[in-house]
Amino acid sequence: MVSWKGMYFALALFLGSFFGSIFMLGPFLPLMFISPAWYRWITDCIVATWLTLPVALLEMVCGAKVVVTGDGFVPGERSVIIMNHRTRMDWMFLWNCLLRYSYLRLEKICLKSSLKSIPGFANTKARSNEFAEKNGLKKYEYVLHPRTTGFTFVVERLREGDNLDAIHDITVAYPQNIPQTEKHLLQGNFPREIHFHVQRYPIETVPTGKAELERWCRQRWEEKEERLRRFYQGGRRFSAAGQGAVPPCKSERRVLALKCASLLYWTAFPLGVLALLYLCSFAQWYLAAMVVFFVVQQKIFGGLELLELACHRYFKKQQKLHEAKGKVN
Repeated sequence: MVSWKGMYFALALFLGSFFGSIFMLGPFLPLMFISPAWYRWITDCIVATWLTLPVALLEMVCGAKVVVTGDGFVPGERSVIIMNHRTRMDWMFLWNCLLRYSYLRLEKICLKSSLKSIPGFANTKARSNEFAEKNGLKKYEYVLHPRTTGFTFVVERLREGDNLDAIHDITVAYPQNIPQTEKHLLQGNFPREIHFHVQRYPIETVPTGKAELERWCRQRWEEKEERLRRFYQGGRRFSAAGQGAVPPCKSERRVLALKCASLLYWTAFPLGVLALLYLCSFAQWYLAAMVVFFVVQQKIFGGLELLELACHRYFKKQQKLHEAKGKVN
């Protein structure tokens, strides 16, 4: 049965993202063709504002408690975050951790496209076991075997451009219930507690070769398996102290203020937009035009991200040509 909390959670996220894309991001779309760098900065700020909403909903409306232990994050550090998945939604729950370290604005998520349609841990464990048997690896009980191709590709590319300071390995666990799909959230089956254990590895300590990187990644998952085994068979805590070695840069009072502001804004904003659409015909035409634009660009370019990337590459190419002409002159 659908619960009011689940419905409010889903409806608030949908209306916030839909109207936010149209009326907050939409007016800045022309900037993509003028200055991709400024467009990306503004977009990151707007998206980060929306990302506070699921954090606020999960903790203030649904009553989830977030516990962060381990090394924590160094604000401003360029990092690749790797984590295990106990559910297909825990990448979204990670925002509750990152908010406390001011990482929401620059955070980007990479997921396999298959995760859009495949449910979480229950349906993929059998495939993980098959992969282990095929490759002579031991079977895991609490984690899935990592597919290291994407990890090595991202790390190598960032290293080439000197854009990586550290790798943060996050182990996530749920002491009580583990909601696997969106259906569970609609039914009000939210996690009561979410525990994140963070381990930071300076990039200088991470191997460079592809084979060594893959081996390093698999070793982290072996550690996760043992860490989760101790978690679930012991006191269901990663640390007896219950706190991280590096404290969050935001106090819990400041986090509470941000969550309250987020709930107020993202409740008022959709209601204001609905009122505007009811009263103003121009807003109705604008909404229709933007919906058509988003659908068409998806069909032609494959997504707004690819269109933005093409603009970025074009401006970079023009900049290099301009610099080359300047050297010749």
